[in-house]
Amino acid sequence: MSAARTDAKRALPPRAGLPAVVRASEALAGVFAALGDPVRLRLVALLCAGGAFSIAQLTAQTAISRQGVTKHLQVLADAGVVRDARLGRERLWQLDPRQLEAARRSLDVIGREWESALGKLKTFAEAR
Repeated sequence: MSAARTDAKRALPPRAGLPAVVRASEALAGVFAALGDPVRLRLVALLCAGGAFSIAQLTAQTAISRQGVTKHLQVLADAGVVRDARLGRERLWQLDPRQLEAARRSLDVIGREWESALGKLKTFAEAR
């Protein structure tokens, strides 16, 4: 590790000293990364709108292969955004809203913090 990188790493505050919103956002990084892909975001939208779908049903509504849909669903499952259940020979995929709700709450907190910071900046600028 280079000296500059080591110094930068030391400059970061200890994890315990980070605000709760930062720690929560770090824990949700996988959710945001999974949702950052347009194909995966489309799959989530489809599952939000229609409930549980098989791979064949999801593939019919996208422009990618069955294997591609399966890989994207696995990324979403690893992030905790979707889950599957066996029904006979099929796997039905459905949204698991818990991680999405946690991400929404985290974004709500960030939004409130942002509004507060902008308010303080406005007060400071108007005082000058």
